[in-house]
Amino acid sequence: MAAFSFTLTPPLSKPSPSSLSWTLFSLSSPTPPHFPPKPLRKTLVVFSSLNAKPTILVAEKLGSAGIELLKTFANVDCSYDMTTEDLCAKISLCDALIVRSGTKVTRQVFESSAGRLKVVGRAGVGIDNVDLAAATEHGCLVVNAPTANTIAAAEHGIALLTAMARNIALASPAVKAGGVLGCENDELCYSLVYVGTSFAIALASVTRIKPSQHRLLAEGSGCGVAADVGKWQRSKYVGVSLVGKTLVLMGFGKVGSEVARRAKGLGMHVIAYDPYAPADRARAIGVELVSLDEAFSTADFLSLHMPLTATTSKILNDYAFSKMKKGVRIINVARGGVIDEEALLRALNSGIVAQAALDVFTEEPPPKDNMLVLHENVIVTPHLGASTFEAQEGVAIEIAEAVVGALKGELAATAVNAPMVPAEVLAELAPFVLLAEKLGRLAVQLVAGGGGVQSVKITYVSARGPDDLDTRLLRAMITKGLIEPISSVFVNLVNADFTAKQRGLKIAEERIVLDGSPEKPLEFIQLQLANVESKFAGALSDLGEIKVQGMVKEGLPHLTMVGSFGVDVSLEGSLILCKQVDQPGIIGKVGSILGEGNVNVNFMSVGRIAPRKQAVMTIGVDEEPDTETLKKIGEIKAIEEFVFLKL
Repeated sequence: MAAFSFTLTPPLSKPSPSSLSWTLFSLSSPTPPHFPPKPLRKTLVVFSSLNAKPTILVAEKLGSAGIELLKTFANVDCSYDMTTEDLCAKISLCDALIVRSGTKVTRQVFESSAGRLKVVGRAGVGIDNVDLAAATEHGCLVVNAPTANTIAAAEHGIALLTAMARNIALASPAVKAGGVLGCENDELCYSLVYVGTSFAIALASVTRIKPSQHRLLAEGSGCGVAADVGKWQRSKYVGVSLVGKTLVLMGFGKVGSEVARRAKGLGMHVIAYDPYAPADRARAIGVELVSLDEAFSTADFLSLHMPLTATTSKILNDYAFSKMKKGVRIINVARGGVIDEEALLRALNSGIVAQAALDVFTEEPPPKDNMLVLHENVIVTPHLGASTFEAQEGVAIEIAEAVVGALKGELAATAVNAPMVPAEVLAELAPFVLLAEKLGRLAVQLVAGGGGVQSVKITYVSARGPDDLDTRLLRAMITKGLIEPISSVFVNLVNADFTAKQRGLKIAEERIVLDGSPEKPLEFIQLQLANVESKFAGALSDLGEIKVQGMVKEGLPHLTMVGSFGVDVSLEGSLILCKQVDQPGIIGKVGSILGEGNVNVNFMSVGRIAPRKQAVMTIGVDEEPDTETLKKIGEIKAIEEFVFLKL
């Protein structure tokens, strides 16, 4: 994601002496922006109007406490159930917009605002329904409310877990269908009718029915299955105990931590997979952090609490299910896309997964004929994770405070876009900003197991003195690269330090001054991660730290060192790192395997300690190789280890 700067400029339409507007400059722009002859020394976002109260449009129902808070500062327009056309017609009269998950804030909405819309507040965590790129391009700050619904989401996860374990969703309608009825021997009457993989509860009758008629009624339903009626079929709903079972948490952030506390109170053994979570925080709760393979192989229950990112998309897939014990039970109150729904359906039908409890889906609402939703061993709820009265009021207050603060010009810790930086600094550092984020993304993908990243050292090597090099944006982008691939948090200059501190990430910065021309702001950036295990031993320095180093060449970010090995590759697309014995023919073998797998190689570089000794080969590829192709690379005798990295 590019970084951005806001500067005050003349309004684009219908100017007035009391109006201000904002122009956005993007680091990813093909040509540099034109700055005024006398650039502002400080670039601030100023949202307050000079002569009138701002107008806030609330497009979906918000808790009354939040509405009252908004009214103390602004004119509030509560208009619900608007179409896109209605929203676009109204938005040019509003300074801020508050939505939940139902309203789509598209590029069309920002364009229709004619520059007046300054803040979008998402009452909740996910911002999938807000076009962030369009918001930033139109100078609109986006804020969310990430903390208020934590407890509600954790409680719903536990509710689904227990309801699934004890078959409550199946047993309750069965009793309701027959529990009010009698028969000649005063036993309860009901008929459970199965239709394919779905089920429905059919009432036997609204009057007493003779036992001899029960089977005829069931057979007459047309389902072809005659249920045994006239008695409670308690054996049909025998569940499993939670005590002593292993619960695996996929994600150990706020919600995952709260689920862990509650599950341990139920007597469960709790472990977690989270490549970023600090091990000491997990130990304080009594949770062990484990590798992804160990998480899959040991789970009796597996509960998802991770954001939907490129890294986590479909993390539960056919491969993951193949590693699990038969009879595992799955709970998802996170995001629908973290599960490959077709793979889950196959795992349910094969018996690998005994049951699943889902609150979220890839498509919401799911289609009526969704076979996963209709499966008899799946219980579902309509995205109710945050749906408690207490959570709704908390979210309302949190988002109201964030929106009002933004309109006042205050920095918001929950801002998800719009870093602020002097324009002249931004223009100079633009290529190094991209380098910083790429190095962070590369480094965090080299971390193995569940130890988490706690200590990071950034070294800036420059001919400029410390007072002449503003590294705030570079530090923010490295933090962004380290956190965003494994988190839903959007990191920028506004919230980088806050986010790092919240996650227990300690960042130390060192500046080395070289002799040379100060015209170039930086020679190179080095990033070291201490006290972590690496999934690629070649990335470890002599001190046992993951070390990567890069510089800008011809305006593009380049990787120049991995561990102790010098390399020279462009940081674009995806990379394959191979540690090998330096000998003839290896490059050709790897290239041939990738070619057979229809993977295009755009560059290749080899760094070695000495001839015929160890070397690291770095390969840039346009496509992600499939599992079989990567397996073949690993089978080359001279290759000691390899890793695939997405940048």
